[in-house]
Amino acid sequence: MPSNSIDELQHSHDFISHHAHGEKRTLYVLFLTAITMVIEIIAGTHYGSMALLADGWHMATHVAAFMITLFAYRYARINMHNPAFAFGTGKVSVLGGFASAISLGVVAIMMIAESLQRLFTPHLISFNEAIMVAVLGLIVNVISAFLLMDHHVHAHTHDKHEHHHHDHNLRAAYLHVLADAFTSLLAIIALLCGKYFNWTWMDPIMGIVGAIIISRWAYGLIRQTSPILLDESINLDHRQAICTSIEEDSDNRITDCHIWKVGPNHYAIILAIVTSEPKEPEYYRQLLSEYSQLSHITIEVNPCKKNSEL
Repeated sequence: MPSNSIDELQHSHDFISHHAHGEKRTLYVLFLTAITMVIEIIAGTHYGSMALLADGWHMATHVAAFMITLFAYRYARINMHNPAFAFGTGKVSVLGGFASAISLGVVAIMMIAESLQRLFTPHLISFNEAIMVAVLGLIVNVISAFLLMDHHVHAHTHDKHEHHHHDHNLRAAYLHVLADAFTSLLAIIALLCGKYFNWTWMDPIMGIVGAIIISRWAYGLIRQTSPILLDESINLDHRQAICTSIEEDSDNRITDCHIWKVGPNHYAIILAIVTSEPKEPEYYRQLLSEYSQLSHITIEVNPCKKNSEL
């Protein structure tokens, strides 16, 4: 029997980027957004404002996005030690962020379609009432943004090879709140222009502008999350630095190297090394100790004769 405890030798698979306070505040934002959504959709329909109606439907998608955020946190936490997940549930929050990004894109398409229809078929707008509701929506959005701001992607590390730790699930929720605030502001501008300058065309135009900006945010979030879900490797410079740390020691040569993300802030690495002076795997792990982003290290050591060409 080995003298080491099996538990001591097993890898940890806890790669979850979870913020308890952020999860709790996301719940508060969900309730605020849901209430404002109902008010804006009813008011936008009744008072004839496309900008206000678009903001209300936009908030509807955000309610769904916040529910995805909360579900992802809970699901990842419950299944943290579930052996069915080979490398834990660290990517659940990334998947939540990706799903939220898709919902942002969908609402942008809806906003453009409805705005184009209103541009060519103007509707009568009750400006005073619509402005009041839009201001209410903006206030709620600003409060929501402050609730989530302190917990939005502020974790840093001093490691020279990894600069930011991201919770993409929480980042998605934060972007949804910012998008809400932005569309509310555009709605207010459009309604004021319509009231004081009779520029009724501004209402659908602002809907289109808001949709374009939101599409860019959605695209940016998709670009951040999709490489992680597809197991994209680490940056080439970081990969080279990691390999150099191994090969500068003795006559080590790396014959196989796989590095990929298993969570928002965690990488796994599988190394196959050939050397004439093989050592225990722990020795090679120490050579990689400066790379704190390598959370799951598997090393294969293959001995060779000293006179063999490496």
